[in-house]
Amino acid sequence: MNGKALKDKMIRGETVFGTFFQHATNPAMVDSLPEGALDFVIVTPEHTALDLAEFLPIRYALASKGIACLARTHSRDPDDVSKVCDTFDGVVVPYVEDLDEARRLAAAAVYRPLKGKALDRLIAQGEWPSEATRRYVTEQRCANTVFVPMIESVAAVENLEAICAIPGVHALFVGPNDLTTSMGIPNEYDHPDLIAALRRIIDIGDRSHIPAGCWFAEPERALRTIRQGSRFVVFSNDGAMLGAAMTAAFGTLRGG
Repeated sequence: MNGKALKDKMIRGETVFGTFFQHATNPAMVDSLPEGALDFVIVTPEHTALDLAEFLPIRYALASKGIACLARTHSRDPDDVSKVCDTFDGVVVPYVEDLDEARRLAAAAVYRPLKGKALDRLIAQGEWPSEATRRYVTEQRCANTVFVPMIESVAAVENLEAICAIPGVHALFVGPNDLTTSMGIPNEYDHPDLIAALRRIIDIGDRSHIPAGCWFAEPERALRTIRQGSRFVVFSNDGAMLGAAMTAAFGTLRGG
């Protein structure tokens, strides 16, 4: 599944399932992934000393298994977003809340390689340099690119309808740690206000035919959000799932 296949699945209204890879860079580990479990993986060096380039071997290994590979970038610099999209199936950008910034980030992903005044005219007026340029960008160069802004603040939720109206937004992804901190309820993932906020985000996304979801490491919280209508499911990460599996297995063994 490349970026276009992932996009098409979301456009059809299907639910897509993925996880984070924070530590896994050896492509051989892809052979251990269960068939049909994942539609996509988000590689991220967040909270590690790794760099995105170190995930390139696993990006191509995932492609051989039909799994789309998105990359989460720390930067909100449009040039960095374009660079990521030239290599991975798409980009996940953290803490998107300002509308002008959101437009430029989306444009950097789905209007590559336009820059400068030509890009400014396209963003402001919808004016392409030519019909040939429009076809090249939208039907060839960026046809398979997925752009996912992270909704991680009260301001982002307040601006969500306008964010959803930006061309090139393909999914919405909530970071619950940042969002609950912005809401004044840090890490209270079962708080009624967070649950209500997720309901609002999912509903606004659905009205714009854009799937939304929230990261959780606990199956019960992920299932709760799926029951709310989440269609962009990002569950746990490689390290956490390895730890959970080993805890369960060796807990049973040591318990006799």
